[in-house]
Amino acid sequence: MPLTAGIVGLPNVGKSTLFNAITHSQVEAANYPFATIQPNVGTVEVPDKRLDKLREMINPKKHIPTTFEFTDIAGLVKGASKGEGLGNQFLANIREVDAICHVVRCFDDADITHVDGEVNPIRDAETIMYELIFADLDVVEKRMSKVQRKADTKEKDAVAEMAVLKKLYEALYASKPARSVELSKDEMLIARNYSLLTIKPMIYVANMGEDSVSDPEGNTHYQQLKELAEKEHCDVIAICAKLECEIAQLEEEDRAMFLEDLGMDQSGLDKLIFAAYHMLDLGTYFTIGPEENRAWTFRKGMTAPECAGIIHTDFQKGFIRAECFSYDDYVACGSEQAVKDAGKFRLEGKEYIVQDGDIMHFRFNV
Repeated sequence: MPLTAGIVGLPNVGKSTLFNAITHSQVEAANYPFATIQPNVGTVEVPDKRLDKLREMINPKKHIPTTFEFTDIAGLVKGASKGEGLGNQFLANIREVDAICHVVRCFDDADITHVDGEVNPIRDAETIMYELIFADLDVVEKRMSKVQRKADTKEKDAVAEMAVLKKLYEALYASKPARSVELSKDEMLIARNYSLLTIKPMIYVANMGEDSVSDPEGNTHYQQLKELAEKEHCDVIAICAKLECEIAQLEEEDRAMFLEDLGMDQSGLDKLIFAAYHMLDLGTYFTIGPEENRAWTFRKGMTAPECAGIIHTDFQKGFIRAECFSYDDYVACGSEQAVKDAGKFRLEGKEYIVQDGDIMHFRFNV
């Protein structure tokens, strides 16, 4: 279940530097046999202290975190929705990702040229947002022209679709992203057919200088971007892409010391990975044992058979039951047998909705 966040931004905002940090910290593809890595994709481990604790308790031969992918997307310029610069490539690539990490420059440096002459995070953020909105508006208008005739004849499906299109059109025409529109579950299923750019969840990434990243609130550019993010109901993560490149190349022990010297409890990259992971409403379940501890990514709301299928399709086809218990209960009790003795060990069937932090053993027969 490869899920990808696309890294977007204007030229010279630090987007490529951030991706270089991700590339330096990526895991080797050989460790993850189910992953297909493309040249423009960086795969990183999702930081999870629970898996570290399980390794400490079990000491397995293998310890495999779950992963998340970031795609580096070509830089955008004003007019991209009309094909300017690499606009067509930029927009096509965004349609392929599940979420957007929008990098905005929040540092001053006379040696690094800004495409508009000066740093202005609000203007920069809006430049990209408007291009995405223009592209979405074009999609919605074209679809409305096709559906209108059928809707006029009171065809049920067309009437329902037209109602969704009108909601989207009104928001986009008012320069609001599609994600701001309140849609029911059925309406969202219709909207997903359009592959709209602004319906995707988004995080702002404030790329700051080394001197201010440990105290972003003291940076005027960051404050402006944060205010914009709050209006759009988006998160904003403060990082220093240049610093992240240096951190990514350090050994784990040296990395911890380096961050401590900077007054940071975790790297900006880890914060970004964690935020992107949860922005997509993803959860993690674990399989454990003396041979291997492993974290698996699933979409919240998935059933036990669906989660079993993440490991192997045969697990889902021949699903019998899931033997499971929570991570918290396992840590509190100290062992699987102690979990059973405490009555915390559960047998769950096909309707069970897997919870974040579940430790699972799947029984199947094919």
